[in-house]
Amino acid sequence: MNEPELPPDGRPVDVYLDLLRVRMDTEDYRLLLSVVEPVLRAIEEQRLPALDFALDEAHAEGLPQEVRDEAALVIATAVTGRLDNEVIELHVEDTGPVRVVTDAVTASDPERLGEIADYIRERQRMNDELRGIAEVSDLPTDI
Repeated sequence: MNEPELPPDGRPVDVYLDLLRVRMDTEDYRLLLSVVEPVLRAIEEQRLPALDFALDEAHAEGLPQEVRDEAALVIATAVTGRLDNEVIELHVEDTGPVRVVTDAVTASDPERLGEIADYIRERQRMNDELRGIAEVSDLPTDI
């Protein structure tokens, strides 16, 4: 759906949520809202300091994968204003499968997906290194 197709004053995230309400099971939709509403409020209030977003383990535990994926897509739509986001799974050595949200063009570009996988590998390497330094220094290691 392109911007000219949006209803007047319609935010893409509201349009996407309306589509999900029709498409999803009622309980799954309620579960989805319980996960995304606090994040959407924080986005509206400009209280999100980081660009990365991951469902915190307290909310993610027990969520069906479909709800997790849709929550990621709702948040991506709120942040980007785009309705063409996709959840893709990258298989990254040493970390296993990693699910990321990206736009449709990037999702279909193997070279770009390789760059994203490289970034994830490098980030994991740095996290492991920092965790090791923290361990040796008797500091918390929950990076």
